[in-house]
Amino acid sequence: MTAVNDGCFLGVTRSVTGKAWLDNLSDRRVATTISQRLDLPEVLGRVLAARGVDAETAEQFLNPTLKSCLPDPHVLQDAERASARIVQAVQNHENVVVYGDYDVDGTTSTALLTRFLAAVGISAGNYIPNRLTEGYGPNVEALRTIRENGADLVITVDCGIAAHDPMEQAAALGLDIVIIDHHQAGEQLPVAHAVVNPNRQDDLSGLGYLAAVGVTFLMVVAVNRALRTAGWYGGDRPEPDLMQWLDFVALGTVCDVVPLVDLNRALVTQGLKVMARRANTGLRALGTVARLNRQPDTYAAGFVLGPRINAAGRMGRSDLAVTLLCTDDDMIAAETAQELEQLNGERQKEEAEILERALMQAERSLGEAGQASIVIVSGDGWHAGVVGIVASRLKDRFALPAIAIAFDEAGQGSGSGRSISGADLGTSVRRALEAGILVKGGGHAMAAGLTVERARLGDLRAFLEDDLKAAVAEATANPGLAIDGALGAGGAHLRFIDLLERAGPFGVGNPRPRLAFPAHKIAYADVVGDQHIRCTLVSGDGARLKAMCFRCVGTPLGTGILKSRGMAVHVAGHLSANTWGGQTTPQLIIEDLATIEAGAGEGFGR
Repeated sequence: MTAVNDGCFLGVTRSVTGKAWLDNLSDRRVATTISQRLDLPEVLGRVLAARGVDAETAEQFLNPTLKSCLPDPHVLQDAERASARIVQAVQNHENVVVYGDYDVDGTTSTALLTRFLAAVGISAGNYIPNRLTEGYGPNVEALRTIRENGADLVITVDCGIAAHDPMEQAAALGLDIVIIDHHQAGEQLPVAHAVVNPNRQDDLSGLGYLAAVGVTFLMVVAVNRALRTAGWYGGDRPEPDLMQWLDFVALGTVCDVVPLVDLNRALVTQGLKVMARRANTGLRALGTVARLNRQPDTYAAGFVLGPRINAAGRMGRSDLAVTLLCTDDDMIAAETAQELEQLNGERQKEEAEILERALMQAERSLGEAGQASIVIVSGDGWHAGVVGIVASRLKDRFALPAIAIAFDEAGQGSGSGRSISGADLGTSVRRALEAGILVKGGGHAMAAGLTVERARLGDLRAFLEDDLKAAVAEATANPGLAIDGALGAGGAHLRFIDLLERAGPFGVGNPRPRLAFPAHKIAYADVVGDQHIRCTLVSGDGARLKAMCFRCVGTPLGTGILKSRGMAVHVAGHLSANTWGGQTTPQLIIEDLATIEAGAGEGFGR
């Protein structure tokens, strides 16, 4: 329902989804100053001001560059020691292996470092563990084999910070290890020549928001600078252009769902520009098989390219993604991209089957538990490669942290979790590990992985319920919807959308602007497929705007849209440019709806 309330945007205190609409802007004067000084639409001024931008920083925010954002890599603890060891390996032509993780962040980190080393004269090997048979992170057997094959130095990327026993045994084998990671670290670090991780407890860099590929890029910058100082470049050994690999950095950063703030914004902004040039053979081939016909943006990275790269690790073919990103052969790239496309289709089928069972289990357990802090589901024989996606879907559905666990025949469960903003799941999982409940566990605020014995599942559930209770209660206390500004259908043209995109890239930490369209008539609304609704909004002056509401059929929002045909309502969502059949048109992605008259929202299915 809607009630008039000066403290709420458009007076909406309760929408059809039960949310109050809150003004995202606290100081309108800042927004006005930004708009006037930079000659921008008022709505864009509001968007920038709501994100903490002022008139002095607005220009830099709209044009983030590495020159203005890139720190000295040596601000990272151990970075100088790590770069010195890698430089030594390059100068002495040592046998180097890059050991990565099987997700997008890990594979892009591996490809970035492998390509850089090749460019400076080292043909480094790489190793991505099989997710289904080896699990996450370095393991003793793999490191022993790598050593037996003649490796002198192993550089781990996006993993290693929790691998205490494997690192100890690697040292005993005479293998040097440099760890490059970003996952949360315990007080005691693994045995290694150097540990570069902005989330180790003694690191004061303030760069803990970086994805592993961002940390890896800083290390590449450090090594490149050290090689230049040592006189390594010249003659037939040119210095590589590090900017050419920013497409990897953008892809890994977006897909790891880290905050798109500060340095991350610059890395992704510039990386998407590199991606648009389609210079990387593998990414070009992957875009072709995925029928990517739009300019690269965070959506293309996170929802088109990312899932296909992830499919390699999820379906037990971890090597394919790095092969794709490291090849310059068009035929190999095309064949590998096609394999990834096929694996992604198999992954989607597995995911749909498991998700159906997981949703039933979650609804049953939440109904029994009443107020819950976390959703935990598990199943025998579930595919361990898709539990992370299942957890993500559960998190979205129930607005709670969620973990999905696949148990094997021996009763050992491989789990993956996703969290909501404000609830640090990685820290809670690490505490469960320290409490002896887990076999393995770690992660960061928004995502975590774990291994648990079936007999300890109840203990894990109880521990996480208690550990996350306060944070989840605070994060979910006010079910408000932040609104950046209001617009009419006539103002939602492509030129405005292009301007709005300058406030991106959008993601965690810099959400896509949410706009309200006041008193717009729903002239048309119908179901598309099984889950979506397509409609047309008409403003008072007759301007029309096409809109979509995804996965909403059967929900209060979907019911509200369909029952509002022919009515004037307030609609909230974000704008996008939709390309279909060779034409690009503005489109609103609907996130909420509220009736204009107080109380008229009742009967919409809540």
